[in-house]
Amino acid sequence: MTVDCGLSPLSFPKVDCRLSPNTILSYLSLIIPKNPKSIPIFEQINFEVIMKYSVDKNDNIAVFELQEERLNSANSPDLKSELLVLNAEGYKNLILNLEEVKYIDSSGLSAIIVGNRICKEADGTFVVCGLQDAVKKLLEISQLTSILNIVPTVDESQDYIKMEELERELKG
Repeated sequence: MTVDCGLSPLSFPKVDCRLSPNTILSYLSLIIPKNPKSIPIFEQINFEVIMKYSVDKNDNIAVFELQEERLNSANSPDLKSELLVLNAEGYKNLILNLEEVKYIDSSGLSAIIVGNRICKEADGTFVVCGLQDAVKKLLEISQLTSILNIVPTVDESQDYIKMEELERELKG
């Protein structure tokens, strides 16, 4: 297929994108001029949202609920990006609710560690909650339970963060 972009013709095969929509739009903005004459390429791209999630922002705490059964190399880059965006928006206290997650691979563990690091660097608190038994066992085996704040529920996580905030205020 040839796309007439007002420049030299470009040929695009059928593309199956397993990237987040924002990443896809960034890539497309590099190759498609601002005023293309015609863009039939969009008929050939399968836009698939990789990661389902919700975010609840209250005061200085953001609760990120991953609505996936797996946290792996397919969606962990999106999780890292979303946690960085929340931090950039000023949320230094993050709760990662993993109650629907049944499996995590090494890249998923890496995303969790990134969340923990960015909160610490911002003088905030990162809490992981809602762990399934298999996920909890993996965190124990990988010895991440010694560096992560792990709490059973979102409500308890919010209380934990409030106590941490109070302690930081008292230390001044």
